[in-house]
Amino acid sequence: MAKAFRPGDWRAGYYRDQTFMWATRMSNVREFFAQLYGNANLESEPASGGRQMGNHFATRLLDEDGGFGRAVDTANSSADVSNVAGWMPRLVGLAYASKLYRQNPQLKSIQDGFSVNGNEVAFGTIGDAATSEGLFWEAINAAGVLQVPMAMSVWDDGYGISVPITQETTKASISDVLRGFTPDDRPGIDVHVVRGWDYVALVETYSRAIEKVRREHKPALIHVTEMTQPQGHSTSGSHERYKTKERLRFESEYDCVARMRDWIIEFGVASESQLEGWEAADKEAVEAARDLAWEAFQAPIRGERDRAVAILKRIDMPEVAEITNELDEAHKVTRALVVSNATRALHQLRGIDSPARAELAKFVEEYRHENDERYNSFLYSRSPESPLHVPVVPAVYSEKSSTVDGRMVLLRNFDANFARDPRIFVVGEDVGRLGDVNLVFEGLQAKYGELRLTDTGIREATILGQAIGAAMRGLRPICDIQYLDYFLYALEVASDDLATLHWRTVGGQKAPVVIRTKGHRLVGIWHSGSPMSVLVNALRGIYIAVPRNMTQAAGFYNTL
Repeated sequence: MAKAFRPGDWRAGYYRDQTFMWATRMSNVREFFAQLYGNANLESEPASGGRQMGNHFATRLLDEDGGFGRAVDTANSSADVSNVAGWMPRLVGLAYASKLYRQNPQLKSIQDGFSVNGNEVAFGTIGDAATSEGLFWEAINAAGVLQVPMAMSVWDDGYGISVPITQETTKASISDVLRGFTPDDRPGIDVHVVRGWDYVALVETYSRAIEKVRREHKPALIHVTEMTQPQGHSTSGSHERYKTKERLRFESEYDCVARMRDWIIEFGVASESQLEGWEAADKEAVEAARDLAWEAFQAPIRGERDRAVAILKRIDMPEVAEITNELDEAHKVTRALVVSNATRALHQLRGIDSPARAELAKFVEEYRHENDERYNSFLYSRSPESPLHVPVVPAVYSEKSSTVDGRMVLLRNFDANFARDPRIFVVGEDVGRLGDVNLVFEGLQAKYGELRLTDTGIREATILGQAIGAAMRGLRPICDIQYLDYFLYALEVASDDLATLHWRTVGGQKAPVVIRTKGHRLVGIWHSGSPMSVLVNALRGIYIAVPRNMTQAAGFYNTL
């Protein structure tokens, strides 16, 4: 797969893609360990600044001011999420952007840095068990309908932890199930099957499949079978507990690394003694990277501990001395330990007005501020393009102001914005030919074309994903969810992916999506239902704007 990946391409994948990330130079072993330790320094851990679990990859797409860099010159990984199949909707959007850059002539003059005529492929990866998730099926269907350059790899080891594939997938084969998606006289999705331990076949399959995806903008699924597990999912889930002896023998014999080693020797690429030398050197290099990453993680924290201890030692009080010794002699030093011990000491000094207490209080306040910046920053944009930097322009009315239907205010506003910025497009149910169920886009598809106002099926999660991926590639999508009640179908994607994107990359990635919905007529199943409290709490990181009238709504759209 790495051999077919080109500068400008994109990845949205599984949190087990470390080999691919290293092969494409999008990450390295030292960064792998830095993330494992939770190093908040972006120079050591550029993917998430320690905010994500291990193997959650991302490349930095933005400059220091929050503007987009030149994605066409780099290998690009959108930021991983932990929820199974949660990246699939975003993958559709990353591929959809290539379609827009290739087919929309209005984007030709502004695609520099973002695309080269839409030649970029969006690579997705997933395990066989995760293909049972609804987000997978919704994304596959959307890709087939849209005909976008999406290359989906399924790693199939026959199990989802202990559950065999016969209890997960119809016919026990995702490629067999998807045969109905393959093209005939109608467009579809190419399906390829290749064994995971057959290196030559893998290279040939990926080379052929990706070349067609890139050239023709036809999606493809590559089902990689006979994958093996070197170990169980967890200590308690050791695979010896649920796999047969025959299966364990197969996994030992057809282990992909072992088979690759045999192939190298058989075809004279290297001798066994050379391989043994490289393996020994690799082990030393990994251990060195591990130790360097640990020291880079611990050294600053030890320095912070020493600052606190130096202040505490100047306080002559037995209770504080005990706290000081505990902190000074701690074998494992964490920032939580530093701040908790300093706060405990400050509590011991309550009611005492002294320079020592003032110095300690200042340290605690500054240290909390530093840690707030380390771990809580960038939930919202700080860039010059932040909506909070847009000046307020109050509505001005006169005796000559006309009174029109509220939808006409929005229609004229959308018309002006579509004319102003070719990056703006809207995707959603009935937004095109009909012009929305409330006709706020009436006539605009005929004026601006189907690529600017695009009808979709009933698939809220991937409507939002379509917008997220495109926004990450420099476009300005409006995701139209027909009614507020339907937004619950997209809530997982909005909450786990979009709302956290800027935060979980420490300002390294962004997706300026506008989600448009309406309704809230309080006529849900409970006749007074409102999901607003759910949205406010689930979507921290997304501005939720509720206009009082359509003039104010137009202002919200213009601001965002």
